[in-house]
Amino acid sequence: MDAVGPAATVLKHVEEIINTGGLKPGDRLPTERDLAAATGVGRAAVRAALQDLESRGIVLRHVGRGTFIAPDETALADGSAHQPSPAEIMASRLVLEPELMPLAVGSATGADLAEMERCLRGGEQASSSEEFERWDTALHHSFAMATHNAVLISVSSLLVNARRQPIWGGLKRRSFNPERHRCYCTEHEQIVAAVRERDPQAARDAMRDHLHHVRRVLLGDHL
Repeated sequence: MDAVGPAATVLKHVEEIINTGGLKPGDRLPTERDLAAATGVGRAAVRAALQDLESRGIVLRHVGRGTFIAPDETALADGSAHQPSPAEIMASRLVLEPELMPLAVGSATGADLAEMERCLRGGEQASSSEEFERWDTALHHSFAMATHNAVLISVSSLLVNARRQPIWGGLKRRSFNPERHRCYCTEHEQIVAAVRERDPQAARDAMRDHLHHVRRVLLGDHL
């Protein structure tokens, strides 16, 4: 690990929790307060450690809800399960994500909106395709989380898992450039603005337009 000092203490403690506590993908970690008490360090060090884990794709963080073990990508990585193609991923996203937006608009809390804003800012500041993809994935999952519907959240988690496979990451990396980065960030801002303004139709349309754009970039205009 690159972290040193108090943050490294927290990272070691979290690793022990994951390895010995029987936690599985989707399980929630102890709160920042509990981690600080267990390790004897300040909350700032705990947040730094969790940010490090999030940047490496080990955990997913949601403002107001906590920190969760990220979906397990080993089944996809070792080929033991069917790996959905990028076309299948995009088809699934186009079916699901625009249609969950009205529910997200109606159910989103202040904490949900704060999480969307956090992911927006992270995506804007990303300096690489890999970093942007992590924030992109977190933002799209935050819309599902805002529905407060366990079924939709579970399906979104499957899509998060699918996006962690190498072939998807390779497509995103090859198509990533500063202009596209700015464009995606603008589209994300439009989706979040529609949620903030409680406009379900605008949120649905903005999400559908964004996903059609992503599909054209990744798969071509013929689809």
